[in-house]
Amino acid sequence: MGRVVEDRLLRNRVGVFRDRFDAAEKLAEFLREYGGREDALILAVPAGGVPVGYVLSKKLDLPLDVVLVRKLHIPWNQEAGFGAIALDGTMLVNWPLARSIRLTEADIQRVAEDEKRVLAERRRRYRGDRPDPKLSGKSVILVDDGLASGFTMLVAARCVRKREPKEVVVAVPTASQSAIELISPECDLLICLNIRTSLFFAVADAYQVWYDVEDDEVVDLLKRAWSF
Repeated sequence: MGRVVEDRLLRNRVGVFRDRFDAAEKLAEFLREYGGREDALILAVPAGGVPVGYVLSKKLDLPLDVVLVRKLHIPWNQEAGFGAIALDGTMLVNWPLARSIRLTEADIQRVAEDEKRVLAERRRRYRGDRPDPKLSGKSVILVDDGLASGFTMLVAARCVRKREPKEVVVAVPTASQSAIELISPECDLLICLNIRTSLFFAVADAYQVWYDVEDDEVVDLLKRAWSF
């Protein structure tokens, strides 16, 4: 199991970050040992993880890229998911939930193919013909703006593991206790400033200012990061 680092003063508090950029500034203090290292890079989970990754990239003088993962959305409720999938096909299904809402194997396969098409389009839009970053032998820092169930980040970690990094670090401003317990066994280090144990958890509750990050902002931040 990976080591878990948190800010104990922020446990179970809400509204502790002004916005994603402020959260990333605070998170950077816990990642100083990686600053400027040639064997380290940041992979952000789009869309909300990209503003966090952008600030970390500047503060730590590390390359930024994206890891293309996405929730498996419930067909009749696009706000909710029953697992996650990566562009390379790495997939994790929340089987108890899938069974409880009576999704068939065929339903799940259709959703998975739909999500992979979205991810392929995102890859084209975000990265164009830019080559994939080399991860072998490197410290890969996976970032997002927060973890609710943790399924998407767990798929990201498993996807990255396939490419033989030296270590996988997960760094997020906020997360549920259950997400921490799900992910920590599959990463080498997990840094989360604001862990919350409440029964009902929303990533947005950690932020004073919250909005959905659109593709245009993702593209703009990546372009700016790649022009450093």
